[in-house]
Amino acid sequence: MQKIFSQIATELNVGLNQVTAAVSLLDDGATVPFISRYRKEVTGGLDDGQLRTLEDRLRYLRELEERRSAILKSIDEQGKLTPELNRDIQSATTKTELEDLYLPYKPKRRTKAQIAIEAGLLPLADLLLEDPSRTPEQEAEAFLNSEHNINDVKAALEGARFILMERFAEDAHLLAKLRDFLNREGLLTSAIVPGKESEGEKFRDYFEYSEKINKVPSHRALAVFRGRNEGILQINLTLDGDEPGQPSACEGIVADHFNILNQGRPGDKFLAEVVRWTWKVKLLTHMETELFGQLREQAENEAINVFAKNLKDLLLAAPAGPKATIGLDPGLRTGVKVAVIDATGKVLDHGAIFPTPPQNKIKESEKILAALCQKYNVELIAIGNGTASRETDRFVAGMFKQYPELKVQKVVVNESGASVYSASEFAAKEFPDLDVTIRGAISIARRLQDPLAELVKIDPKSIGVGQYQHDVSQVALSRQLDAVVEDCVNAVGVDLNTASAPLLSRVSGLTASMASNIVEYRQNNGGFKDRKELLKVTRLGPKAFEQAAGFLRIMNGDNPLDQSGVHPESYDVVNAIVARLQKPVTAIIGDHKTLRALNAAEFTSEQFGLPTVKDILSELEKPGRDPRPEFKTAVFQEGVEEIKDLRPGMILEGTVTNVTNFGAFVDVGVHQDGLVHISAMSHQFIDDPAKVVKAGDIVKVKIMEVDVARKRIGMSMRLDDQPGEEKSENKPGNRSSGKVRQPQPAPSNTMAALFAKAQNKQKKRL
Repeated sequence: MQKIFSQIATELNVGLNQVTAAVSLLDDGATVPFISRYRKEVTGGLDDGQLRTLEDRLRYLRELEERRSAILKSIDEQGKLTPELNRDIQSATTKTELEDLYLPYKPKRRTKAQIAIEAGLLPLADLLLEDPSRTPEQEAEAFLNSEHNINDVKAALEGARFILMERFAEDAHLLAKLRDFLNREGLLTSAIVPGKESEGEKFRDYFEYSEKINKVPSHRALAVFRGRNEGILQINLTLDGDEPGQPSACEGIVADHFNILNQGRPGDKFLAEVVRWTWKVKLLTHMETELFGQLREQAENEAINVFAKNLKDLLLAAPAGPKATIGLDPGLRTGVKVAVIDATGKVLDHGAIFPTPPQNKIKESEKILAALCQKYNVELIAIGNGTASRETDRFVAGMFKQYPELKVQKVVVNESGASVYSASEFAAKEFPDLDVTIRGAISIARRLQDPLAELVKIDPKSIGVGQYQHDVSQVALSRQLDAVVEDCVNAVGVDLNTASAPLLSRVSGLTASMASNIVEYRQNNGGFKDRKELLKVTRLGPKAFEQAAGFLRIMNGDNPLDQSGVHPESYDVVNAIVARLQKPVTAIIGDHKTLRALNAAEFTSEQFGLPTVKDILSELEKPGRDPRPEFKTAVFQEGVEEIKDLRPGMILEGTVTNVTNFGAFVDVGVHQDGLVHISAMSHQFIDDPAKVVKAGDIVKVKIMEVDVARKRIGMSMRLDDQPGEEKSENKPGNRSSGKVRQPQPAPSNTMAALFAKAQNKQKKRL
């Protein structure tokens, strides 16, 4: 275990004692938010990002150790565990290395090589490999065996070939060499499956595509793999310089590894055939599968990271705040669903209006909506951005002109996932008597008030801010997205007396059942007056209380500290500060001048170190501070409501809805997001769009290209760009897509020449 801790410490560039302490806390059930916020002295100040990485690596390395033990046990039971093999297995640092070493000893079905060994052909194989000066046909005569159907020289040599092929293909050091070479020089190539041109139009960019496997970005890799899975593309692992029907440079690597040279000796031709068959039959498919699997895993990890970043930005988007709000779920034939909620999110009224085609009951709808605004003192109108959004937005703007006395602000809200919530079990329990469409309007209104509190009710995968999210490991995706939600919820804090069960369940230390029990306790006993009252909740014990209490807020409770991020275990520190200042805690909270004049070191103790005391003083300055930004909204241009209304050269304001590795998607109010490619995001070179924008940002874009038929909109954030302007190939930020590479002829088919070819590529790289 110490070996694992040392490796993680090296990877994170932190102390071994920090890793050991963090692992101990995690193993004891502590959560990452709790450790990073309230155990800084124990871990030496590891932040949540470092702790998440530590948690992931700890999981991987523990699985690695379990597999290592199982492999050692299996080989030892076979009586084949040599000191050298044990050393190699003990020093392996990845699962791939372990499996390579285990390959020759892995129980498998009876192979042709094993059958040949049983027929007594192992000495023949060894002889021909060790001494190519022997004539294979002559040597094979001595190994004919009718009992095992070795009736002629051809059968004997074929058996010897199978033995050597299996030996070569299971050599861990050879596999490592080939893997390294192909990782540097291998190409991912794709081509259209004949006859699939029309069906696969969306994959047109990959009909003739080739790119070095170590250069393929995640979005292109996932697109190619999706094309293959849908039967549109066929993909292969190839090498520059390799031609169909000609020997591969990899054959030279195999030959060199076993010191096989073409010197015109009787056995050289036989061994050259062994090498060729080993590569073509045994290793090519194995390497292709492995490297494509590795590429896919890397691409998936990158896609998951992109999704996680976008989700975090969306969850931490600015809340409009506790204001009476009307939610409008736009529609055409079925009308616009209306829900009125108060400042706490409680539903006050609901219904439907029909201002959109085909009914067009504009005056009647204006009267109804204006009356609701006046009756409930509404301050905000949230309009879902789905079908009929712009028509509804235009209708609301017209209503404001007819009723200028209304002091209401309208905002178009991203409604992704609202329908998922509407049909969920939680929504059915929350509003059993309401139609799903009304629930959707409620969700849209609440999403404007507090995006985080509403979005946690939805499976993160349904929020729609990722790339190729359905193509990646759903287990890995869920694990990372859940971690993001947990971190965001605990960074903001949760009002114990108003939070829903789904929101409470994301608080550090609380399970779904505990969250439900908190809500039930609240309903039966009224709001919580003190954090310690949590211990009266069924199944919520001291451990859960320790993990959760600091992240739960009680407004206007018995103890003013309960509305802050100060953990109850640290209240004695505040009491010491109160005693020193001789002021009540209510007078100290928010008194920046007095608090900043204090020397934090004077209040430290064996239990609470300097980081904790500094955090307490900072929290007292601004108790329960919200880390989210100030609320802003984009203003869509009037008259631009559909993609056909767009014209190249237009400059519009929009909201960033999604950020990918290749650019950002922006909603300008035409029901189809446009793409700002990474090359059009800045005049300076950038390698990551997330360095420029994040989901929820308000940006100005210039329309560069509009393809109505394919529903594609090209945009630029460089407002001096001109539509139709040719981009220079070396212009900062420009990205080229994969190009078809024409293979070059192989220089020779000799083993020596093939190896020289592989070596030359390596020298050029160096």
